[in-house]
Amino acid sequence: MISTADARIDLDALRRMKAQGRPFAMLTAYDYPTAAAAQAAGVHALLIGDSLACVVLGRDNTRGAPFELMLALAEAVRRGAPRAYFVGDMPYERMVAGADAVVDAAGRFRDEAGCDAVKIEVAPEHDDLVLRLTRAGIETIAHLGLRPQTVTTPDGYRAQARDPASICALVDHARRMVDAGAAMLLLEAVPGEASRAVVDAVEAPVIGCGAGPACDGHVVVTHDLLGISAGRPPRFVPVLANLRETTEHAMRTYVADVAARRYPAAEHVYGMRKAP
Repeated sequence: MISTADARIDLDALRRMKAQGRPFAMLTAYDYPTAAAAQAAGVHALLIGDSLACVVLGRDNTRGAPFELMLALAEAVRRGAPRAYFVGDMPYERMVAGADAVVDAAGRFRDEAGCDAVKIEVAPEHDDLVLRLTRAGIETIAHLGLRPQTVTTPDGYRAQARDPASICALVDHARRMVDAGAAMLLLEAVPGEASRAVVDAVEAPVIGCGAGPACDGHVVVTHDLLGISAGRPPRFVPVLANLRETTEHAMRTYVADVAARRYPAAEHVYGMRKAP
């Protein structure tokens, strides 16, 4: 089994896993300690996602992720997980600034933060952008299905490609992105039938985010996985811990100990130097 505990994960390693029928695990990471824990746990790939706008900054949608902040945090993630396949998520502010801004940001993700690839939320007209990134030597992941940057209200997060005609359109879009040079695809919030159709139609690895078991890899937001998000996680996330409750309990204990003068205790206090 390929693991970040054993070797550096690159695109070729993920392609080999796909060829061997072994799915890979991907998580979001926005800081050094989370990245280090993920690498120690054997997580294959990490994403510095624009989801930080919601889970870290408390904003209503992903459009509010500042690129310069993402870049600084990406450097921290790479230091924490030097062996994981690492993806920079192209923020909305750069996507709406035009192709030159996207290519510049992608180069900075790679050169300054050590990202292996960038992910962009692609509309059908983004063939040329994917081609341009590829020609610039940047591994590009095309994000299809639900594209959160197009959603501005909580009720806008809805599953996509839920009928035969929509699945055909999704498959066509996926093929066009791969033909333009996309190294991988990411499908968000689509039925298993849709992801199976895409996986069968392209050779590139397909990452699922709430897209069923047919995908070659799977990604969820780490805060949701650990039960630390402020909101309710999506139905497709396996909530494997309740760190919000654990954290609140620890903080309440601290507040109570300070109020009762149990903290600081003798073991928390520095002593004087002994006289010579």
